[in-house]
Amino acid sequence: MRKTDQTGSTNTARGAAPDGITRRDFFGMVWKGLGILAAIEVSGMMIAYFFSGKSNHILKTKQLIEAGPVDSFTPGTVTAFMGGRFYLARQKDGGFIALSLRCTHLGCSITWEEDKHRFICPCHSSAFDMSGEVLNPPAARALNYYPVLIENGLVKVDAGALRERKISGKEQFTYAQ
Repeated sequence: MRKTDQTGSTNTARGAAPDGITRRDFFGMVWKGLGILAAIEVSGMMIAYFFSGKSNHILKTKQLIEAGPVDSFTPGTVTAFMGGRFYLARQKDGGFIALSLRCTHLGCSITWEEDKHRFICPCHSSAFDMSGEVLNPPAARALNYYPVLIENGLVKVDAGALRERKISGKEQFTYAQ
């Protein structure tokens, strides 16, 4: 809407630009644009969330780490493999288990205390025995483990197949034949 002043020139109505877009129309378009942008971002986040998980049907490749000959591990000892993210524990009965370095409480790195024959978590003082079983809470379940294979007298650990467990059991140990 245009008005003519006393000099004969035309002025735009209050709040309107020369091309006819009012301030209200301009902010309405800005809000619509921001709403569309926000909807696109939320949709992208939802798609990323739903498709980011590991699917069970994808075959995992084996990441075999050769630990050494069976005879080089004395029964009742623990050997750290920091590059492999595990401790290889040989039980007193000769069984092998490769225990994760991560505490099952909050994921802190555990350490082996040789003098006390236990794993300890420095974050919240969870303790685990040589087989990974919980000795002292707050950890509620045994340490996770990696499968151990013994081929031609060599101990190998599949560091690509971490397995969760509630408690330790004999089926989780590997014995030389």
